[in-house]
Amino acid sequence: MAAVAAAMRWRLLLVMSAAVLGASGTPQPPNILLLLMDDMGWGDLGVYGEPSRETPNLDRMAAEGMLFPNFYTANPLCSPSRAALLTGRLPIRNGFYTTNAQARNAYTPQEIVGGIPDTELLLPELLKGAGYVSKIVGKWHLGHRPRFHPLKHGFDEWFGSPNCHFGPYDNRARPNIPVYRDWEMVGRFYEEFPINHKTGEANLTQIYLQVMGAGLAGSGAGSSAFGQGQMVCSSPQEALDFIKRQQAAQHPFFLYWAIDATHAPVYASKPFLGTSQRGRYGDAVREIDDSVGKILNLLQDLRIAENTFVFLTSDNGGSNGPFLCGKQTTFEGGMREPAIVWWPGRIPAGQVSHQLGSIMDLFTTSLSLAGLEPPSDRVIDGLDLLPAMLQGQLMERPIFYYRGNTLMAVTLGQYKAHFWTWTNSWEEFRQGIDFCPGQNVSGVTTHTQEEHTKLPLIFHLGRDPGERYPLSFASTEYLDVLGRITPVVQQHQEALVPGQPQLNVCNQAVMASPGEHSVRCSLVTLTRRPVPCSPSGTLNSQLLPGERNWAPPGCEKLGKCLTPPESVPEKCSWPH
Repeated sequence: MAAVAAAMRWRLLLVMSAAVLGASGTPQPPNILLLLMDDMGWGDLGVYGEPSRETPNLDRMAAEGMLFPNFYTANPLCSPSRAALLTGRLPIRNGFYTTNAQARNAYTPQEIVGGIPDTELLLPELLKGAGYVSKIVGKWHLGHRPRFHPLKHGFDEWFGSPNCHFGPYDNRARPNIPVYRDWEMVGRFYEEFPINHKTGEANLTQIYLQVMGAGLAGSGAGSSAFGQGQMVCSSPQEALDFIKRQQAAQHPFFLYWAIDATHAPVYASKPFLGTSQRGRYGDAVREIDDSVGKILNLLQDLRIAENTFVFLTSDNGGSNGPFLCGKQTTFEGGMREPAIVWWPGRIPAGQVSHQLGSIMDLFTTSLSLAGLEPPSDRVIDGLDLLPAMLQGQLMERPIFYYRGNTLMAVTLGQYKAHFWTWTNSWEEFRQGIDFCPGQNVSGVTTHTQEEHTKLPLIFHLGRDPGERYPLSFASTEYLDVLGRITPVVQQHQEALVPGQPQLNVCNQAVMASPGEHSVRCSLVTLTRRPVPCSPSGTLNSQLLPGERNWAPPGCEKLGKCLTPPESVPEKCSWPH
């Protein structure tokens, strides 16, 4: 039946898209471009109401495509949301969470031991079954060690880094983060790839869009004011050359463009610095907008736009527009994302879909575009959005809001129920760490973990997108909504089989001595009932020699190998 369903869907797509014929004369599925921004919020785009109107290319993309105003990430932090996108599964299933404390956000700093498990099937790996060539440009963020390398999980090419552009570090207590081309490092942030914290100048967005010149250069056309060691950007060919090469070879391609300019420390290249009404962050957004415009223009110039599916969204909340709070929280400002799909001639221009969408849907929708079925041996949380995109259908589905190992909230239709509320601790808040600046809502934006599992706080997001006015517990509306949401949550909780948590163990050396180190783990659910994470209840943190950011493959050629400190595995500390 699965094969029949795939064949029927593919025939429908052939009819609707007049699919291009490949070199062998056989029908070729559409190319897929997923443009994942970093910390870019719902309120950053003109089409969503940003008053400066500084995103003309993204706004044009929406005018020529379809806007999703109700699109969500799977976690309010970077690494888990990216794992969810590429697996189609909630982080609680694919292991991208921690059990070191309740409701803690966790990610993959360079001292993390874990990463994407080999048991997870990633989108590029599955797309190979339909002949796709895949490339990731930018931030991977699913583990640093060789076993977690993106080319071991289906990608054919990579240019980017395993982590964000934090730093600079002294290369003694902590190394500067390496930048890779495919299997080997080609430099490090703040060294071969400079970022000037004072001015905000960095060429990284241009490098992610464009090809580097022939190695290192200290002067000449294309080099920046950083001087010696800057990688030259000579022509528009890093992401763009991949598109050109695959088009010339008539290969269907998957390009995952995961840049990080809007993640602190925010940067932009010199031509964009000082050009925005919104300061340096706006400069970064303007450069991203310009880069997306170049990508879309290339697709049109190559006459492959009508056979290329393009989707833009973000990994977690940023500028929150009308919503409450931001990144790190499970309020709307931390979870609702900008989302635009562009497929000229296939998706009607100027459309708005009110379908509840999730970043995990990009996994299932991409497989559907390729004529493939999602894996049947595991739970897939992502839906196929093609019926919503091509036929305007609306499908009822819940959106689950997890923070670490805890189900914090769920949205069903227009209603959102909070089972737990928490921003961050009073201690952090008093130190100036504020995830909800200027948005204190009494009893909602709490600085202690408040449980509402018996009587959840329920909001109507259509009338109250800012989550300021919960429904009265005594109202008929509240009781009716509670009666619809409760069985959905119970079914989810009863069927949930958590994956083994990957974000429990840290090690500054990320290289252990022989032997095993283990940390006990358990899952705290909605009801705080402990559940073993694995048959043994342990997370194996054994590390093998050479698995580290200190001396990655290729460091010898550059003279960039560093000596790691002593290996001391320990439980990671996640404050919020």
